[in-house]
Amino acid sequence: MSTQTLLDVRDVTLQFNTRSGTVHALQSVSLAIARGETVGLVGESGSGKSVLSYAVMRILDDAARITAGQALFGGVDLLKASESDLGAIRGREIAMIFQNPRTALNPIRRVGDQIADVLKRHGPVRGVDARDRAVALLRQVRIPDPERRVDAYPFEMSGGQCQRVMIAIALAAAPKLLIADEPTTGLDVTTQAAIMTLLSELARDRQMSTLLITHDLSMAADHCDRIAVMHAGHLVEVAPAAELFANPQHPYTQRLIESMPGHVQSLAAMRPIAGNLPDLRRTDLPPCRFVERCARAQAICRQEPLPHTHSTTRFVACHFPGVAPVEASAPVAITP
Repeated sequence: MSTQTLLDVRDVTLQFNTRSGTVHALQSVSLAIARGETVGLVGESGSGKSVLSYAVMRILDDAARITAGQALFGGVDLLKASESDLGAIRGREIAMIFQNPRTALNPIRRVGDQIADVLKRHGPVRGVDARDRAVALLRQVRIPDPERRVDAYPFEMSGGQCQRVMIAIALAAAPKLLIADEPTTGLDVTTQAAIMTLLSELARDRQMSTLLITHDLSMAADHCDRIAVMHAGHLVEVAPAAELFANPQHPYTQRLIESMPGHVQSLAAMRPIAGNLPDLRRTDLPPCRFVERCARAQAICRQEPLPHTHSTTRFVACHFPGVAPVEASAPVAITP
């Protein structure tokens, strides 16, 4: 893995202006991805994982507003780039796989034509050449009988095959960075494993960087070099995968691991995370958005900005990092 940075997200803050109030979706999020590296972005639903990826790709809802930060890629700030500059980057330099391939694919067009669209958009490819390359891509993602399946419609294919088609489309222009947003949603366990193995092998063979967005920590542990943990729009911890599981520093990371089957010694040792994500429309959100669910929280956690502990390999945003997990699963009372 290279140490050269490919994508450098710096202090991105984003909000959604809705009828019910302003949603503070991301707050000062920073994350770098090196060339050839696979980074897992994990956390509960609603923590801001997908929103961060949509911000990088600039495919946000009209209600979204980025109020601060940069996303540097090849010397270009993606958050401020023109549409023409973005058009040259999306698909060619950065590609994305979405959660549900059946809704991402056009249901009334043959899958080979959809792959050919990307080839024609990003290179001097026409007619028969585009079809031949579409067949080759389907073969590369291990679609059986690709010469025939290139003419199939999405409804004629299984969910796993549709996801492989989406991978073929994403890889058509040989991007440097692949963003995979919950790429195994709705697939059975066996197909999930096959899709993730395929993505890992393709990333390694192409020396391609990958941002894997998932709520499945086991998947991230198996396929990622580093893992970044998000909670309620905050990035709370980043560490090499093995180190994160061996020695989690943030209390939220510890709770996530404790709630996972396979990472505790018994079912009795599994503990759900108490409470819910805070309402991100609140105007009085505390500096630490985990404070109301945290068993080790103190008054300072509500009052003082979060310290960011950096090392050569780790990042932690917590006033009390590294403390061994407490036995109680409910947050303690906080006295001012």
